[in-house]
Amino acid sequence: MIRRMLLVLTGMVFSLVLSAQQNAGNYQSGFKQEGNRFYFTNTNSRAIIEFCTPAMFRVRASWADGFAANEPWMVTQYNFQPVAVTAQQNAGFFLLTTSQLKVKVLRSPFRVEVYNAKGELLSADNSLYKNADTIGCVKKLGADEHFFGFGERMDFLDRRKKKLTLNVGRGKGLPHAVGAYNVLEANYSPIPFFMSNKGYGIFFHNAHPTRWDMGATDANAYRFSADGGELDYYFIYGPAFPALLMQYTALTGRSPLLPRFALGLHVGTYSGGTWGHEQNTSDQYVIELARKLREMGIPADLLWLDSTWRIFGKTGGKGATSFEWRETFKDPAAMFDSLYAMNYSMVGLHLRPRFDNGNRLQLLDTAQKLKYTYPEGNYAGEFVNFFDSNAVNWWWQHGVMRVASIGAKFLKTDEGSAFGALANESEKTGPQGKDISALHNVFPIAYAKAPFEKFQQFNRLRGLNHTREGYAGIQRYPFIFAGDWPSEWQYFAPVIAAGLNIGLSGVGYWSHCMGGFEHNADPELYIRWVQFGMLSPLAMVFGMDHPGYKEPWSYGNDALRNFRKYDSLRYTLLPYLYSNSYQLYKTGLPLMRALVLHYQNDENVYNIADQYLLGENLLVCPVTTKGAQTRTVYLPQGDWFNYWTGKPVAGGRYWNVVTPLDSLPLFVKAGSIIPIQPVMNYVGEKPVDAITLDIYPGATTEFELYEDDGKSLAYQEGEFTTTKISCQLNNKGFVVTMNKPVGKFTPPAHNWLIKLHVNEAPTGIAENNKPVNKVDNENALNTAAGWYYDVARQVVYIRSSGNNRNEVVIKVN
Repeated sequence: MIRRMLLVLTGMVFSLVLSAQQNAGNYQSGFKQEGNRFYFTNTNSRAIIEFCTPAMFRVRASWADGFAANEPWMVTQYNFQPVAVTAQQNAGFFLLTTSQLKVKVLRSPFRVEVYNAKGELLSADNSLYKNADTIGCVKKLGADEHFFGFGERMDFLDRRKKKLTLNVGRGKGLPHAVGAYNVLEANYSPIPFFMSNKGYGIFFHNAHPTRWDMGATDANAYRFSADGGELDYYFIYGPAFPALLMQYTALTGRSPLLPRFALGLHVGTYSGGTWGHEQNTSDQYVIELARKLREMGIPADLLWLDSTWRIFGKTGGKGATSFEWRETFKDPAAMFDSLYAMNYSMVGLHLRPRFDNGNRLQLLDTAQKLKYTYPEGNYAGEFVNFFDSNAVNWWWQHGVMRVASIGAKFLKTDEGSAFGALANESEKTGPQGKDISALHNVFPIAYAKAPFEKFQQFNRLRGLNHTREGYAGIQRYPFIFAGDWPSEWQYFAPVIAAGLNIGLSGVGYWSHCMGGFEHNADPELYIRWVQFGMLSPLAMVFGMDHPGYKEPWSYGNDALRNFRKYDSLRYTLLPYLYSNSYQLYKTGLPLMRALVLHYQNDENVYNIADQYLLGENLLVCPVTTKGAQTRTVYLPQGDWFNYWTGKPVAGGRYWNVVTPLDSLPLFVKAGSIIPIQPVMNYVGEKPVDAITLDIYPGATTEFELYEDDGKSLAYQEGEFTTTKISCQLNNKGFVVTMNKPVGKFTPPAHNWLIKLHVNEAPTGIAENNKPVNKVDNENALNTAAGWYYDVARQVVYIRSSGNNRNEVVIKVN
């Protein structure tokens, strides 16, 4: 009897759920075209399909009377050029056709199917629905379909048959010791965008928490929903992943170029005193740290002081900012002067988004009276209202300018996730309520935008902001770092996965704490993590372990030697990294690229989350297992070279490679040209009189070297230069061509030093049809033109007599 009653009750609940859920309904009337938009009135909803380009369109469905206004935080491009669309009305459907897509809009019930120009099905709706405040979409799942993206996820690369919730935060519902470090829940920078290997992407344009079931529940369908707002998504056709990212970032904005020196090493410090040791902090500690880096020949360009530079205020404690220096900092202005005198390019400060009252300044009280804090019910609130330009201006003038005026040049904007959610070090959750659900995820964007733009204007220098949290669009205010992951082996590989996933989601500038953040680091872990960190998009060393603080001399001589080696390697690669940064600005392609980005039809790469391409040419394979003497790597189709030995290695297969402690497996794709420069203690320390071109010949071998002034915004007005470099094979040998630079900017003059990987010595070399002298050793090329063949390395070294003021053609016979 009880079982029968339970079944009846269960059936009643199920029927109530079904009755509460409404699909879009059947098409009823109102089909019309206005520009790129097509309007539909259905029995339960209204819908708009808007074409942005021939390969991208927006679907909006509203169960209310109208549609919400366009928001400014996630999407920056709402106005598009006219798109040629042919519209046909049929008995059961409408057909909207562009040069690249055929969009079939079914009438009963209203739903969408998408085909490419060949008529191949890409995507098909099962339903569009609303259930109370939840809106969602169910789509058919292809038998061999796989999904990539979703922001900074630390768990999986391929999301097929996975569920996930996207809501900014570090994970909820678990004790801090577990919840803070739960790689399945970590959500510091979720992004509601994915790419399918079938050649399309979907951006769910909704700031509420979103939920995704990519075939976990139903093997034939995937679904996504939001806790509120409208059903609003963009469908993007590539079909290649780079083309998808290019279109997604055209919609949500691309990363601007950072100052060139920002590609150097970033060093964070607790100034000698982390939590519980605040009395040990001092400005002298910071000066001595900076001086020691210089004296030990460890290249570095940026410093920032984390939390303990400031006093903890009367209301918010560690979670708020009073803008008052701790009493142990005797002369902060002199500290900044000393650091800049040592040629550090930027020095920044950490802060939190809530105002606080200090000993002298009552910023919280004043901001509340002026209504520049975001209200929390009947309480005036503590969070700076970064959605209000007046509040931002007051925060800048009365808060940030107190430190900017004496030398701070950027901020580390921490705890953006605390707006409407639990903060790290307190029970405060900030504003609550239905309206906050739509603001919680975009608050980190508004929070990062304010100092990025304000400092850019004040410094008269390209902006830079260092932040932990983000959402769709955060790439406009770079950069993101991975969060506070402990110095334990179990978190090393997940951090790599986080970088790959966020790169697949339109964020190109990303970093992490080398060696981990909390806890003392195992020296071996520190060594391996530094190898990965120096070959990440941005290189950052920082930790809260007292007294080590992840400073490279704190973990033994091997660790220090390794740090110098890979730090120096990074500084030599700056021309390569900077040129790839320009590609990021132009196309949205990240610096750190999951293999699937360039090999989306190779199923072997779908779950490789511990290898990546740095740019398009360098394949980096970190060692993430303690004590490992070898590791297995997968080289995609094509020919490759071992970076350390120069030996060729076949692609399209797995290899087991030896991994000495000081060696990170690193490979170069055949057809690559890697421009490098001499090591420097800081960017711009000395002129570059020769750029080395490390050439690994292939069927097509070329590179575009990008140069500008490295600091100003003039590049956005065309003040830059590109130099096309190529290497071609003919029946006599190789022809290496350095074209004359093209563009408005005049780069510094430099010669070319060519390292051409070939397996036999040349019989002769000519530069612009004039013979080049052979010399006895490589060192002779440091100052004079000539060539030399290294038999052991199988490399021919050639120094040109001509420079980059004119075209230089080198023929190697």
